[in-house]
Amino acid sequence: MKLSSPAAYRGFTLVEIMIVVVIIGLLATMAIPAFQRVTNASQDKAVLNNARQLSSAADQYFLESGISTAAVSDLVGPTQYIKILNTVAAEVYPAAYTQATTITVSSVAGTRTITYHM
Repeated sequence: MKLSSPAAYRGFTLVEIMIVVVIIGLLATMAIPAFQRVTNASQDKAVLNNARQLSSAADQYFLESGISTAAVSDLVGPTQYIKILNTVAAEVYPAAYTQATTITVSSVAGTRTITYHM
């Protein structure tokens, strides 16, 4: 029985491993900003949808009550127009809504502001 030479058991060199690490690092630096853009866009869409639902609930409240201003407590609650309002990026919604007024949601992810025109 013949034994193999030591060259047959050769593994990866340090240079080959470093090249692979550099390539993975380059791919990560390209992928992370793209992922953040997608995350921000999805948060913005969810916040805009919440603002749209609040606007619709406020319109229903205005029609039913004849009052042109509504507090959040008039719109959101277990027996109100919206059962629960889930925040997605620690955003801050207005405390009151006035008929035919733009809704501005601030501090979306701590940095952005989103406006919904009623």
